[in-house]
Amino acid sequence: MKSSDVAKVFQDVADLLELKGENPFKIRAYQKAARSIEHLPVEIEQLVAEKRLGEIPGVGEAITKKIDELVATGRLEYYEKLKAEFPEGLSTLLDIPGVGPKTAVLLSGELGVSSADELEAAITGGKVARLYRIGDKTAENILHQIHAMRREDRRIPIGEALPIVDEILLRLKYLPGVRNLSPAGSLRRFRETVGDIDLMATADNAKDVIRSFTLLPQVKEVRASGTARASVIVAGGLQVDLRIVEHDAFGSLLQYFTGSQQHNILLRERARRKGLSLSEYGITNLDTQEMEKFDDEAAFYHRQDLQFIPPELREGQQEIERAEQGTIPELLEIADIKGDLHVHTNWSDGRDSIEDMALAARDRGYQYLAITDHSRGRGIAHGLDADRLEQQIAEIENLNQRISGIRILSGIEVDIRADGILDLPPELLIKLDVVVASVHSAMNQPQEKMTRRILRAIENPLVDVVAHPTCRLLPGREPVSVDMEVILQAAAKNKTALEISAMPSRLDLKDIHIYRARELGVKLVINTDAHSKRHLEFMRFGVGISRRGWCEAHDIMNTRPLDEFLSSLEAW
Repeated sequence: MKSSDVAKVFQDVADLLELKGENPFKIRAYQKAARSIEHLPVEIEQLVAEKRLGEIPGVGEAITKKIDELVATGRLEYYEKLKAEFPEGLSTLLDIPGVGPKTAVLLSGELGVSSADELEAAITGGKVARLYRIGDKTAENILHQIHAMRREDRRIPIGEALPIVDEILLRLKYLPGVRNLSPAGSLRRFRETVGDIDLMATADNAKDVIRSFTLLPQVKEVRASGTARASVIVAGGLQVDLRIVEHDAFGSLLQYFTGSQQHNILLRERARRKGLSLSEYGITNLDTQEMEKFDDEAAFYHRQDLQFIPPELREGQQEIERAEQGTIPELLEIADIKGDLHVHTNWSDGRDSIEDMALAARDRGYQYLAITDHSRGRGIAHGLDADRLEQQIAEIENLNQRISGIRILSGIEVDIRADGILDLPPELLIKLDVVVASVHSAMNQPQEKMTRRILRAIENPLVDVVAHPTCRLLPGREPVSVDMEVILQAAAKNKTALEISAMPSRLDLKDIHIYRARELGVKLVINTDAHSKRHLEFMRFGVGISRRGWCEAHDIMNTRPLDEFLSSLEAW
């Protein structure tokens, strides 16, 4: 079983125990174990084989035995017995976001529904809204989640979704009366793939803004339109929803719809213990029933005695506890980046010249840029052999004498061959400022062989950076089979930097690997792998995914000013 499968079982156990009214501490133990397992940097099977389950936060002796049973047999007897105590189909309802344990029991017991299709029919027939303590708004939200689940297989990389949203926001922000406008949901949390897009706003005349939204040129179909909310389909089948509230409630609305679901659940549970109730409209004192409204998120969190939690961290992990302690880090910002160490030019498969790339980087405020065209072994037309690389080094030296305001570094993206040997000889690589090594071929090697292959590059003293270590491409190509914990440990030991690829089709390292690398003290760099001047803009994606890994500026090597960076580069 994969880590995600085991995590799902434990989350289901927690939900079912909550329905039974079990001890809250027992319920939270399963919830914590589920979250820890879901975000492991390696698959759970490996930790079982190495008898390292005790290293997982929240996993004690009892849960260790259950994990062993799951991995060995594919099932958990305790879970099967627990499910047998409830109506058939209840666990299916719990899979629907927005349907908690109590709601699932109510729907199953009162209406006899046991599937998403049956629930949808009950909602559209008005039966769900008539149930006690549910109502129209909750029923509408559940229906929205059912539709979103059915589109789950159409989730698209954030690199495709964000430009669409940028264009829509640009058109909406200049409408008369619009004061606040922001994406929410998984896009704002910078998840690597997104489903539906939620946009939040306030406006003096909500009806006019909604109408303008439905008439945007990107809109292919209007699913629903009211006085304060509309749902449309844009190119590519992506659903975009716009919600508008009063100006003084925007902070509550934005927080509520940014999520994640688990973050909001934990936040609501904590608030109830303090006598408060949270909603998209504000915070209600349960004793007096008075509701406070919040026009910004920081005030919403502050009212709960919490430090502001950046959207990228709201995944129901440790962020609430850290916010209680006031130890949420000051996350990396795009303005912190001082250079890019992995770009291509028309010397290999890039579009623009070295000079054009350097000037574009200078315009972005960068202090340095490494030119890392492909070596010939990559199989790309115009890959650099030894002679052409010598010529490029000479051109970079000349350009550095002519261009002020930026330092161009000579480099190469050298291929890591199937046996781990680099594609260019040491006597040539030693002449370069930056050596980036990466895998581009023989990606079906078994885990042990692929791991040894990448380790050999990490251990090579001439390699400064290992690029896109898992070789994945979103959404189609799976990562290579590699032991990432071994790779991360070796990178830390050998002081070899690992790349966080900002190329939106890669985002490699992924967030959980970034978090683990940061824990181990691995040197990290964010690079765009740009093949044109326009691609330098991809840095925002690398920064976003790094923020999800809890990175501060000091965790990223290319946030350092030129002189400091060059000194640290020599020490690598």
